[in-house]
Amino acid sequence: MNSKLFRISLTAALSGFLFGFDTVVISGANLPIKELWDTSPWFHGTFIMSMALWGTVLGSLMGGIPCDRFGRKKTLFWIGILYAVSAIGSGLATDPYIFSFFRFIGGVGVGASSVAAPIYISEISSPENRGKLGALYQFNLVLGILIAFISNYLLQGIGGANDWRWMLGVEAIPAIIYTVMVLSIPNSPRWLAIKKKDDEGALKTLRLLFSEEQAQTKLQEIKDHNPQTEKKESLFSGKYKTPLILAFLLAFFNQLSGINFVLYYAPEILERAGLAAQESLFSSISIGIVNLVFTFVGVRLIDKLGRKQLMKIGSIGYILSLGMVGWCFYSDASSMVLLTFVLVFIASHAVGQGAVIWVFISEIFPNKVRAFGQSWGTGTHWVFAAIITLITPIFLDAEKGIFKENPWPIFMFFAGMMVLQLLWVLFKMPETKGVSLEELSEQLSGKK
Repeated sequence: MNSKLFRISLTAALSGFLFGFDTVVISGANLPIKELWDTSPWFHGTFIMSMALWGTVLGSLMGGIPCDRFGRKKTLFWIGILYAVSAIGSGLATDPYIFSFFRFIGGVGVGASSVAAPIYISEISSPENRGKLGALYQFNLVLGILIAFISNYLLQGIGGANDWRWMLGVEAIPAIIYTVMVLSIPNSPRWLAIKKKDDEGALKTLRLLFSEEQAQTKLQEIKDHNPQTEKKESLFSGKYKTPLILAFLLAFFNQLSGINFVLYYAPEILERAGLAAQESLFSSISIGIVNLVFTFVGVRLIDKLGRKQLMKIGSIGYILSLGMVGWCFYSDASSMVLLTFVLVFIASHAVGQGAVIWVFISEIFPNKVRAFGQSWGTGTHWVFAAIITLITPIFLDAEKGIFKENPWPIFMFFAGMMVLQLLWVLFKMPETKGVSLEELSEQLSGKK
């Protein structure tokens, strides 16, 4: 693989590291903040835990606008700024409202990142390596999750009752480093050619990534499939019905697997299973390690087995592991048995949905509407993520939760949803492996 192509893709994908770190770092601050501000389950779920996710919803739904108007590169730069501001502000917050505001700011960065980075990577790569380069975003995401778990564990107790401030504030360091690194990457050649009508600029970027002959061929292919016209097309005109449905269902099932439920509340879930607070936080690190290892497996396999095959494997793993986690809670099995099946669940997600979602959504929309199509898919993902995180304390809270005695029905519900996902994958999900973005747009719009 071209080393420049890999380096540029990796730089863009580092926004995924901040995504993973930002969304999961709150798990270590969850219980200390709850005790500090003595909030109700409803307030804690709405403002403390899910406020960042509502910011993510806004960032993902609106992220297509700056991506199209100012370009993928500039959007990625400002995302880094948002992460840094959020980290510093959250760490210095003096009350739950200020805290929630800065968590919201970070969420906007996460949402915009899930739009800008995947489409940028998909637009600079080739059909042969688009899957593995696109999956670098997810790999960095889970690396960020692992580092957040480790960081929370190492920083526990460093500032006494204020250790959570260090947990949240330390994110500013990688955020600033990432922001500087983004300045060195080029603009997307497809954005330059289609949105800016800058063929020379597009060709300059393509020459950085491919040979002269390949660069000329790729530019011509982009122009042939996207004639220069001033006519604007609506994402919801009916022409893009198929990719809209595919993106919605993939994102919907991603969250109805319960992945954010487990990642956000991992220490609390493990404490409910019988592990002491320190042990549960340490065990959360094992979740991050398994997530990283099996994401690497998914990255290696996504261009070999294809997106659909990984989704089949992941769906079967989801069903088995979620069913067993529910059984462990129901039968009061040992905490180590439960942790084992939680890790199987994480591995299933990493190989399947985790490796596939950002790649697949960034592939299925045509060049002209890709940014807004990505916003649609990621917006769906984050709306359901926010809803699940919002209502979790209502179900899980040890004093007032609906399942305060035993949360096993929650996991059985998620297992049932994954049965539906498996059926959708088997009968409706297309394979996108090894097909150019231009060819895919024609296939899914019914032109071929």
